[in-house]
Amino acid sequence: DLQAAFAPLSGPLEIDIGCGKGRFLLARAAANPGTRFLGIDQQAARLALLARRARRAGLANIRLLYAEAAYALERLLPAGAARVCYLFYPDPWPKRRHHRRRLVGIGFPDRIASLLEPGGQFHAATDHLDYYRRIRALLQADARLAEAPPFVPAPDEQTDFELLFVGQGQPIGRCSFTKIIMPPS
Repeated sequence: DLQAAFAPLSGPLEIDIGCGKGRFLLARAAANPGTRFLGIDQQAARLALLARRARRAGLANIRLLYAEAAYALERLLPAGAARVCYLFYPDPWPKRRHHRRRLVGIGFPDRIASLLEPGGQFHAATDHLDYYRRIRALLQADARLAEAPPFVPAPDEQTDFELLFVGQGQPIGRCSFTKIIMPPS
């Protein structure tokens, strides 16, 4: 129950799927105190560290969910709950035989389109350009989503992975999509 988890806070919800150590999440939450932020990750140690950092920073607008991302998106989060979802540097599972383990696959556009409120946005970034092309193509093919200019985080919001890859001069694939607002019938 997201309402209960964030009580007494209200306001739009932004979800960081695979929040990792939380550099992006902490900076974003600090810059947007009127927004609720949910970080999802399946590594308990990372979430514990992130929770301590959020408490020390006095960020009452962050909640963390220890769960596998696909399960959380399919089973735990209600339809229309999020204004924005972020997916930065997901595990690319680069070997062809492992592609079935990737978070972004055939059913992913349904999960994102369901989770976003009308007009909500989804932002993704990865250094694995093959995976980037797959993510973008899957979302472009969904009639409920319209491609938007790519979201580029502020320097203090860059994830640890982004800092590493940019520092190495690796190209980053970024894409953003908006859930189309359907006129009432």
